[in-house]
Amino acid sequence: MVSPVEERVPARKVFGLAVPALGVLAAEPLYVLVDTAVVGHLGALPLAGLALGGTLLSLVSTQLTFLSYGTTARTARLHGAGRRTEAVSEGVQATWLAIAVGLVVLGVGQLLAEPIALAMSGDDAITAGAVSWLRIALCGAPLILITMAGNGWMRGVQDTVKPLRYVLAGNGLSAVLCPVLVYPVGWGLEGSAVANVVAQVVASALFLRALVRERVPLRPRPTVMRAQLRLGRDLVLRSLAFQACFVSAATVAARTSAAAVGAHQVVLQLWTFLSLVLDSVAIAAQSLIGAALGAGSAQRARGVAAQITRYGLILGCGLCALFAAVSQVLPRAFTSDAAVLAEIPNAWWFFVALQPVAGIVFALDGVLLGAGDAAFLRNATLGSAVLGFLPLVWASLGFGWGLAGIWTGLSLFMLLRLAFVVLRWRSGHWAVVGAVR
Repeated sequence: MVSPVEERVPARKVFGLAVPALGVLAAEPLYVLVDTAVVGHLGALPLAGLALGGTLLSLVSTQLTFLSYGTTARTARLHGAGRRTEAVSEGVQATWLAIAVGLVVLGVGQLLAEPIALAMSGDDAITAGAVSWLRIALCGAPLILITMAGNGWMRGVQDTVKPLRYVLAGNGLSAVLCPVLVYPVGWGLEGSAVANVVAQVVASALFLRALVRERVPLRPRPTVMRAQLRLGRDLVLRSLAFQACFVSAATVAARTSAAAVGAHQVVLQLWTFLSLVLDSVAIAAQSLIGAALGAGSAQRARGVAAQITRYGLILGCGLCALFAAVSQVLPRAFTSDAAVLAEIPNAWWFFVALQPVAGIVFALDGVLLGAGDAAFLRNATLGSAVLGFLPLVWASLGFGWGLAGIWTGLSLFMLLRLAFVVLRWRSGHWAVVGAVR
């Protein structure tokens, strides 16, 4: 029997998918980093408002990742089985779901923005800034979800180049607009929210055009949407665990001081950016493993999984070394506030040390998502949150541990996830063949 290690794909195929996916994954965090740098020079209070508002908006994209990751898993299996029309039709139905859910998010978000922000921050000034930013940015919620669905089906049919062009077009325009609207136009914090919506308008329009050009039926199909929602249920519950962790962390930081929440925003956005950089190889894994399992080749799926895990570890070690080297320079690009800069080291070295762990975890997340093993990922993430992150984060508030306590919780969360996904990968139980799962 051929060993799983020999059932590999050429590295150029992996990185041919991963490099454009990296551009897509990195585009939004890069835009947020630009936004953070622009707003950060307005002072600690606007930066705290952006941190809180941005955390709440991220509830949309993180909580509803099934529109991208779940769609990729289903589409890739159909593509691997040679059923392209059905694969693209998954994208049509995911887009209908995106529009419906996005409109609900927009309406509910406008109603609840102020009470939720106030409950999180406990400070009227921070709340006012967060709400003014969030109510504008929420107008792009349906468009964010359309873009997620578009990325999902196009990754599934192994096209990661067009999504890169679409996302860069939107975010590139907004990156230029953001400093103009914040400073010369004089809109301040609200200007960054307007620029954010512009990015979503452009990108979503391009994804909709690509879907129409496929010339597949565009009518809603409730049976397919129900199947997507069944997979989405597990991914949503998994995302809830992430949100409970990161919203708790932002809340504890906000109740520590404006400087602490500003420092947390800077390091958290870098963490988010590098998480998605690491996840670029995992996007290739989702597509390749889904296609292999759809074509009936569990052997190749196992080989690709081992290959992707090695790539993730190597990339994580490289990022660890790089960000250790720039620790004295990079934070000053995001803020000139002395109090915020003094707080940053309390989180920075946790962020640096976790990169190799994150490299393995995110790679194996991609493997298991590509296999449609969402129920296991749900349980692993919920368990890691309940046992690791949440107890330490809230203990940090009670005992005054500040950012060091928050990031200790994140470290335990990642180590528990590492143990869960490595054990699952080694078991091989995730490699179930067939065009659908």
